Amino acid sequence: MTNFTRRILPNGLRVLVHEDHSTPLVAVNVSYYVGSRDEHPEKTGFAHLFEHLMFAGSKNAPDFDDPLQRAGGENNAYTTNDYTTFYEIVPAENLETALWLESDRMLALSINKRSLDVQRKVVVEEFKETCLNEPYGDSWHHLSELMFHHHPYRWPVIGLAPEHVENATIDDVRSFYKSWYNPANAVLCIAGKVNIEVALDLAEKWFSTIPSIGAPVRQLVAEPPQTAAARKIVTANVPVPAVFLAFRTPARIDKEFYSVDLLSDVLALGPSSRLYRRLLKEQALFSTIDAYVTANIDPGLLVIEGRPADGVSVDDALAALWRELEQLKNEEIEERELKKIQHRFESTLVFSETSVLNKAQNMAFYELLDRAELMNEETDIYLGITPADMLLTANEIFRAENSATLIYLPAVAP
Repeated sequence: MTNFTRRILPNGLRVLVHEDHSTPLVAVNVSYYVGSRDEHPEKTGFAHLFEHLMFAGSKNAPDFDDPLQRAGGENNAYTTNDYTTFYEIVPAENLETALWLESDRMLALSINKRSLDVQRKVVVEEFKETCLNEPYGDSWHHLSELMFHHHPYRWPVIGLAPEHVENATIDDVRSFYKSWYNPANAVLCIAGKVNIEVALDLAEKWFSTIPSIGAPVRQLVAEPPQTAAARKIVTANVPVPAVFLAFRTPARIDKEFYSVDLLSDVLALGPSSRLYRRLLKEQALFSTIDAYVTANIDPGLLVIEGRPADGVSVDDALAALWRELEQLKNEEIEERELKKIQHRFESTLVFSETSVLNKAQNMAFYELLDRAELMNEETDIYLGITPADMLLTANEIFRAENSATLIYLPAVAP
């Protein structure tokens, strides 16, 4: 369990502090409640672009990395569909350096032609490298397009096309920053060797004077229920065929999400999981197999992906996947198999809490999701899932009309 203290500053910034003297370090995590779902359909990739722009310097810290490195710290960031996170890990005595840097770029990020040109090139190159030049790299473009037609999850985090970032203007970028990067739309989490009151006072010192325009009001279009199976075949420069089978799932805090998450573990978590053991090891139908949930704040996806073994057709591979899913729909999972998955989840959670960075990031994620207290309640929720719950959810999720199939076939050599 992660104990924490919360203070909400007058400008709306939520500050959460966890005190842990088992480490000489402290983690500072700032999460902004903005992701790719908050972009305009013709200006996608902006949230990811800002992940990079936030390191371009600010009014009082023209070089973000230099003072942090001199303080013995390290940092990084990542973007999701729903939020963007920035973090530092520093020796506890240098906590204030990290807070100063984060507050300065929240208040006065340097957005100019030079910084935009530099980071735009970085982001466009990343798009080309990971999506256009990597086998199966555009799979999320296809899956998003197949599964979402109204909600902004219909484009991936990196954006629909590199041209959207290439054509971004200074005014576009400054408007995005002003709309989303403000205290009322952020959570600051501090975890490590700190005194709670001292940490809260430092947070107030560095962040309380930052003006706020208030939390943004979203008007996202809900995705209507899917009524027919979707299917797409992509012929591309890939070494072997691959299949992706996706299903629409509930939102992250929906009570049914927990069963969906456990179902993905039953299918493909480790060598004893059903798909790995039966389809890869015993029947040798796949050379790789995996399953995972996107765990989005709004309703997301469960995805099964694999590469058929040599000599196995795509149709035979998909038929085998559906047989496994039908079994989950027709037979309750054994209590022993479910308990094994639940206890593995519990041990993974306990292990993750040994890291102050994980604690800081978990506090931020759950505070954005709903409330940080939920992170201490979810273990009991997962452990309370029954075989009957799993059966009910499997029948709700694993329906052809709730699915999309994406198939990659190697291009025929000339």
